[in-house]
Amino acid sequence: MAALTTGKPSLVSQPELDVLRALERKVLWLASWTIHNANHLRPSRDGLKVGGHQASSASVATIMTALYFRTLRAKDRVAVKPHASPVLHAIEYLLGGQTQENLERFRALGGAQSYPSRTKDSIDVDFSTGSVGLGVAATLFASIVQDYVGAHKFGNAPTDGRMIAILGDAELDEGNVYEALLEGWKHEVRNLWWIVDYNRQSLDGIVNDTLFRKIEAFFENVGWNVVTLKHGRKLTAARQGPAGEALLDWIDQCPNQLYSALTFKGGAAWRQRLQADLAGAQGLKALLDSHDDDGLASLMTNLGGHDLETIMEAFDAASASDTPTCFVAYTIKGNGLPIAGHKDNHAGLMNPTQMAQFQKLCGVAPGREWEKLEGLDNADAVAKHLKKVAASRRKPPGKADVFPAPTIEAPAGASQSTQEAFGKILLELSRADTPFASRIVTTSPDVTVSTNLGGWVNRRSVFHTHERRDAFQDEKVPSPNKWRMAPTGQHIELGIAEHNLFLLLSQLGLADRFWNERLLPVGTVYDPFINRGLDALIYACYQGARFMIVATPSGITLAAEGGAHQSIGTPLIGMSQAGLSYFEPAYADELAVIVQWSFDHMQADKGGSTYLRLSTRPLEQISRKLDDAQRASIIEGAYWMRKPEPGTQLAIAYCGAVAPEAFEATQRLMERYPGLGLLAVTSPDRLHAGWMKAQRARAKGEQAWSLAEMLLGQLDTGAAIVTVIDGHPLSLDWLGGVMRHRVHALGVTSFGQSGDQPDLYREYGLDARAITTAAEEAVHRGKPPTR
Repeated sequence: MAALTTGKPSLVSQPELDVLRALERKVLWLASWTIHNANHLRPSRDGLKVGGHQASSASVATIMTALYFRTLRAKDRVAVKPHASPVLHAIEYLLGGQTQENLERFRALGGAQSYPSRTKDSIDVDFSTGSVGLGVAATLFASIVQDYVGAHKFGNAPTDGRMIAILGDAELDEGNVYEALLEGWKHEVRNLWWIVDYNRQSLDGIVNDTLFRKIEAFFENVGWNVVTLKHGRKLTAARQGPAGEALLDWIDQCPNQLYSALTFKGGAAWRQRLQADLAGAQGLKALLDSHDDDGLASLMTNLGGHDLETIMEAFDAASASDTPTCFVAYTIKGNGLPIAGHKDNHAGLMNPTQMAQFQKLCGVAPGREWEKLEGLDNADAVAKHLKKVAASRRKPPGKADVFPAPTIEAPAGASQSTQEAFGKILLELSRADTPFASRIVTTSPDVTVSTNLGGWVNRRSVFHTHERRDAFQDEKVPSPNKWRMAPTGQHIELGIAEHNLFLLLSQLGLADRFWNERLLPVGTVYDPFINRGLDALIYACYQGARFMIVATPSGITLAAEGGAHQSIGTPLIGMSQAGLSYFEPAYADELAVIVQWSFDHMQADKGGSTYLRLSTRPLEQISRKLDDAQRASIIEGAYWMRKPEPGTQLAIAYCGAVAPEAFEATQRLMERYPGLGLLAVTSPDRLHAGWMKAQRARAKGEQAWSLAEMLLGQLDTGAAIVTVIDGHPLSLDWLGGVMRHRVHALGVTSFGQSGDQPDLYREYGLDARAITTAAEEAVHRGKPPTR
């Protein structure tokens, strides 16, 4: 049957349109074949399904063809929905960025990753998107960081690159997306596109019919343009033909489940349903008679998200504005595949028979499945277009400048908490007009003052793209806090949403790789609420972002604040999270060493992020001058505050704010155990990591000893160790395994309550009495009875 047209001129010439349609088919074929090869052809040693989401890939093949082969500019950055990873790999393969070997090893060790990954994929991935919803929101914070870099006039960083997310409609179920949208409205985000693959199917079924109308309204309420791509050109043209108005009205009212089911069943089912539901509509017979079953199915599934011209027209129109835009692209899950529309196709795979049919439809000869131009009538034109697009792509960024941290001295004060000392350190840095200080950017989710960032903000101001005065200052209302906002400000204030904190830190910590401009991000948060933003923290580390997170106050030491603000397991989070070094110093001089190291570590080639677990408890400071060896031990995780004497039966190891209790217990026990040792643990994480590294090295036949082994090796084999931390006891319990010592681990394992520190330490077994009792038990522990 003759194709219906709109009569509206195409945005591109017919030859270019033919090339893009050929690429659309080729992308769909390669993505589908990559998955099929991994599941049906590649030998399986474990018998487990490999998977790969053929249907989810098919629904965005048209969108990504238009985007990658026509619309993208070198300065744009894209987050591709997790389940479209095969499409991204197929596009990169066609453009020369991906290898056939990696496609053949899709989801195998060293091959193309299951979900787009900045750190694990060999191709140039802008945003890791394996955790649903986080990659989407990350683009919004990347837009804020782009504005920040541009406003501070660092180098020649582009300020008009578009941050683009291709997302599945089900990703909009994630609450962090809406938290991000509200923050974006506050910061007046620009140059941001979210393209919603609205296929109306999720993992467990069909998306609610009316839900998206509410979502569209939300976008509009926070200042976004919403562009709905519902009908393709065939359907748009059909409106002018026989029964056209009735047909499109029926499609608009059709429930998602019914539409999906009819799509799967095909043209005959469409015909039967329309004859029943539109009986009596003028022109219906002419409409149906003008299409065979295949033609009718093609018409009824001609949605905006599968129509290249419709998509390109929308992209071109949006390019004229920097207002954030949400494209709602109606699509069909599995479009173009035999499994299109079926409600179970999310994790479904085409069987070998279906794949053979699809291969024939694509014109791909057996044995030539990986050939880039196989089955294309216009292969020469396609090859020429691919070469042109590849030549215009973004070049790898150069290495960003490094800004070595200055020597950071311990803040003055006979008695101070680590939180207070942290604030003093930043205040001192804020006074220096240096390139290093200009690169520091702080952020906090509405706890700026209570985490001691106030001094820094007073001197360095709050960032906003437009100047905003502090009304309290203008009205001469006394306040120690100045909240002037300016494009030159170096603090980004956030609302109470910890996901937003870690997503912003992730993008600030990637500025060197996005815009070749180094930023030194520092975020503060209440330690218990690390857990609230944990998914985004893991995401930030997985992306390879570099930042410092300062979490304070922590543990039951915060006393009267009570159990709702208590953290128990955060030390274990710090120890287990890859790419993040956790520290918990007790004294200001230790903190100064750690902060200086952290700023350098986040710029090192093999560096990473740091997590500082601080306290509001003031401690009497130790008068001392740290030498290089002590400074190195602080960074590696521990040092002897009191070295054990030969033959001693006991050592106490403490971490963080419980130092006074450990000191008092040591004094009580010295008469009975005069040679006992007192171990200051500044980083259970790095101390443990060093031990594990040494064990792995020895397993390879190398000679290696860790700091933990060298320190605890000074204890006799029969000695006992009491460990104490205001956190889960497992954080230090492992020390017994280093040199096979007996351990009695003290810590907190239940929810706390309000009280003062002496009462709470006694209640939860962190006071000096509990430590001395544990020491006696550990030293004299007998052999347990057998069952």
